[in-house]
Amino acid sequence: MEKTYLKINRADSVVVCLDAMKKGDVVEVDGKSITLNQDTPAGHKVLIVDAPEGTDIIKYGYPIGHATADLKAGDWVNENNLKTNLKGTLTYSYEPVEDTLDIPVENRTFEGYVRKNGEVGVRNEIWIVPTVGCVNGIAERLAELLRKETGEKGIDAVYAWHHNYGCSQLSGDHENTRKVLRDITLHPNAGGVLVLGLGCENNQPDKFEELLGDYDRDRIKFLVTQKVDGDEVEAGMEILRDLYAKASQDKRETVSVSKLRVGLKCGGSDGFSGITANPLVGEFSDWLVAQGGTSILTEVPEMFGAETILMNRCKSTELFDKTVTMVNDFKEYFLSHGEPVGENPSPGNKAGGISTLEDKALGCTQKCGKAPVSGVLKYGDRLETNGLNLLSAPGNDLVASTALASAGCQIVLFTTGRGTPFGTFVPTMKIATNPTLASRKPNWIDFSAGQLVEGKTMEQLLPEFIDKILAVASGEKARNEVNGYREISIFKNGVTL
Repeated sequence: MEKTYLKINRADSVVVCLDAMKKGDVVEVDGKSITLNQDTPAGHKVLIVDAPEGTDIIKYGYPIGHATADLKAGDWVNENNLKTNLKGTLTYSYEPVEDTLDIPVENRTFEGYVRKNGEVGVRNEIWIVPTVGCVNGIAERLAELLRKETGEKGIDAVYAWHHNYGCSQLSGDHENTRKVLRDITLHPNAGGVLVLGLGCENNQPDKFEELLGDYDRDRIKFLVTQKVDGDEVEAGMEILRDLYAKASQDKRETVSVSKLRVGLKCGGSDGFSGITANPLVGEFSDWLVAQGGTSILTEVPEMFGAETILMNRCKSTELFDKTVTMVNDFKEYFLSHGEPVGENPSPGNKAGGISTLEDKALGCTQKCGKAPVSGVLKYGDRLETNGLNLLSAPGNDLVASTALASAGCQIVLFTTGRGTPFGTFVPTMKIATNPTLASRKPNWIDFSAGQLVEGKTMEQLLPEFIDKILAVASGEKARNEVNGYREISIFKNGVTL
């Protein structure tokens, strides 16, 4: 590395260490020489001006909290001497900013599966969707039998999306389950779906079928196991053989990149997240939106502290009001459970250099670039508007990634500084924030944004990143797919009967 520290914004009162630094090392910034007072790990912050107790600490040009003691220039700033400024719900004012994007349309394409309703899948898989957790075992057995019988020839994969819900849930939780299972059933990455019911569950199969609306009855089939006389497994296999025969005839065709819908997620973040991977994903998001495509940002609790940036990018007062409601509703959710709204960074985040929720949020929201907000979705909603959308969901990696895919994303881009193997029910590409992680866990990582601290410029790296994403969209397997790590997780808030 050419330098071992970075001042991100000229207004910042800290620099970020790009490499581990020692007590006594000197930082040259703004015409001053500042000596480090402690050993400071890579990704962590060093104060470059004195900060008396109560003073806001500035990073990315915004406050990330306040000093809890008198701090001196050269001090290591971390969760032990920095506290969030976040409190409860707030009243916001709409101060719209103009769209400053100037990105040429490149007429790029990928190879996808065009479905009957015009939606495009990046995979052609057979899925088994249980209406209730009671039939998970049957669903898994059916998936295993179909894999063995067909060898998955002519299709991309066979999966059963097991979950624990569909019964003994009330009101909001019950509807969340129904909506997410509906979204999975209708997702274009599936060439055929067997909806597998029990019969006595709250999520009644006939009512669930109504929720699907006008669906493709050739590609989505139902089986209620309590209504089967004899072997429900053989009955399920008969349906799956028919679905397989149809789906195995599907072929990829060239489609415009404007049909691509990508989810934006981060987890196991570190001090490099807001410097490398998140800005790179943000550049891709802006590029995709400029091509007529769609990206979705979620993790509402990780917008706290940066929410006004997003609110003021809303295209209309209606979208602004929806964003305010989304943010304040999530704060009320925290408060109703007796939890503070600023208690978020995990032990891994803190170890990586993220000290407060504002610190994480200001890095996290860079994943959506600078495009205007075109849509705001509730949890379980399906996409209706191209461009950048915001989606209500928590920060939990599995829940948020499932929500992004459920909204209609064919791929999820997942930035990480700590590393994670999981994937949701669509390809879940892992983008490493630092070169060390990329070299240590190549079996998890799809792309290294750490190249940005090894000498490559954003202008050099972005085309490579675009090519990689379009390759995955065209059939190249993401690492989670190669490993077979795929699952779903549904948001739960209330009582279980």
